[in-house]
Amino acid sequence: MRVLDIAGFALRGLAANKMRSALTTLGILIGVASVILLIAVGNGASTAVQNSISGLGTNIITISPQRNAKLTAQDAKALAEADAVKHASPVSSTSATTIYGGKSYDVSQFLGTDPSYFETTNSTPAQGSLFGDDDVQRARKVVVIGATVATELFPGTDPIGKSLLVNNIPFTVTGVLASKGSSGLQDADNIAVAPLSTVQNALTGFGGLSQIVVQARSGDDVATAQAEATAILNGRHHITGTQTADYRVLSQEQLLTARTQTTETFTVLLASVAAISLLVGGIGITNIMLVTVTERIREIGIRKAVGAPRSTILGQFLVEATLLSLFGGALGVLVGVIGTRFTIAGIEPVLVPSSVLLAFAVSALIGLFFGSYPAGRAARLRPIEALRHE
Repeated sequence: MRVLDIAGFALRGLAANKMRSALTTLGILIGVASVILLIAVGNGASTAVQNSISGLGTNIITISPQRNAKLTAQDAKALAEADAVKHASPVSSTSATTIYGGKSYDVSQFLGTDPSYFETTNSTPAQGSLFGDDDVQRARKVVVIGATVATELFPGTDPIGKSLLVNNIPFTVTGVLASKGSSGLQDADNIAVAPLSTVQNALTGFGGLSQIVVQARSGDDVATAQAEATAILNGRHHITGTQTADYRVLSQEQLLTARTQTTETFTVLLASVAAISLLVGGIGITNIMLVTVTERIREIGIRKAVGAPRSTILGQFLVEATLLSLFGGALGVLVGVIGTRFTIAGIEPVLVPSSVLLAFAVSALIGLFFGSYPAGRAARLRPIEALRHE
């Protein structure tokens, strides 16, 4: 029998049970769409993290305390004297609840720092102005807010000059930072920056710093600045060559590598979960095809009795299973690609063409693999036994 005839029999068999075929196809559709979409989300998160870190510049070094140690403003001043260092900004970080006009919003990053922090982190004002050294010296209650905070607290209103409550303490808004966007895992615009002296007086106390952000004089000076910072802090913290440092120094390149590895692991985890749904869809194909074979035993017996070879029976049911997978795979690709056009959990998905091809190819292989057992069972039926079946 010709291949086209076998395909025709298979299509008529699927059409005879439209609802059953549609539900089986749906399982494959969900699996394929999930693989494409979740890989795109993971890739989008990775891209956003890279853009966010790269946007700070290539000459940034971040120093953070370890093992309950303390970094101090004096440490930052000492680091600023290093030859390869342009700025060293002390940062005290906390979360805070802000209120304006009866509206409340939780700011995840309320930072206390000095004016050089803005240059170091490439933070520029979209409205108003930044605070200066005099504001730090006088511990003025002024604050520069991120774009998200401005949108949430001052919708349709110019926030410049307005007074808002930060943990029930009044602060005056002097500026709004230009938007840096979201990585999905963290909104870079959910931030507020105030003078370090003010934040320590009013919010965090005069304990250790959250971090020190160091700007090397150029991208070529990063390694030198990192070595100088290590030497200075080792001397100030009395750390000898045999002791483990009570701080951690990370360059942008190291931070980017660490964040990228994290998002890659996240992507693999998402893809694995989606692959499980494809496997479940394949099991559904086996189940449905076994039911189909059982229902059509007499048909199989008649066809064998009139001379249909075993290969024809095998081919028909194998083609039915494969067509179910291919239909589901094609629709899954369509749904997955459309889904990548939308923002998901704050992440802009980035479509990976190889994931589309891989998901579709796997869906076809699933049809062949999970359909082979029911097809083989149908082909092995003896005509006399099939004809006796009720």
